[in-house]
Amino acid sequence: MKRKVVFPPVEEATEDGLVAIGGDLELDTLIAAYTRGIFPWPISLDFPLAWFSPDPRGILDFHELHVSKSFEKFLKKNTYTVKFNTSFKEVIKGCAIAPRKGQSSTWITPEIIQGYVNLFEHEKAYCVEVWDEKKLVAGLYGVVMGDFCSGESMFTKSPNASKLALYSLVKHLEGKGVKWLDTQMVTPVVEQFGGKYIPRGSFLHRLESVNWETLRTEIF
Repeated sequence: MKRKVVFPPVEEATEDGLVAIGGDLELDTLIAAYTRGIFPWPISLDFPLAWFSPDPRGILDFHELHVSKSFEKFLKKNTYTVKFNTSFKEVIKGCAIAPRKGQSSTWITPEIIQGYVNLFEHEKAYCVEVWDEKKLVAGLYGVVMGDFCSGESMFTKSPNASKLALYSLVKHLEGKGVKWLDTQMVTPVVEQFGGKYIPRGSFLHRLESVNWETLRTEIF
């Protein structure tokens, strides 16, 4: 029997955007969450699995993409190779172990890794990889359901490599008719490219226009 996954209304979220605590990371749970504007984000050992829908919400509108002159110079001379969806596990594990300023531990737990690997195997997650010959120097992964795409996390081992991953993702998606990226929060890298915050209500309104039936193979 197919189970019904129910989340509280996002309007009942706390000031920090916390919607619910607990549950699991099964495929149907993650699908139900993202289609409602909710995503998992473990916050502590006491609450290993929490679900958020922050207000405001970080996004990147592709028509507002900003590319600095210094990054343009990097693009002209860089020798990296960018690939999509060939090493998902390596990318998400790279994100999990990447040091974060002000954080002593990672929110990408083994359960999170398994949950998103399962999403990837069901064509509902993607990754971007930046290679220096045979060495993975940066990566980014996220969710892709229909023409909705999110950026969950990224890592880098080389200057500008993660920026190249994000830039390559934006240009690829733009070429497929996708118009924006859910970044959840606006990190310094996202802000450099023109990322911004919008009210949660506006974000949920955007989800109403998503064609959730589009396959990943049509996007990547």
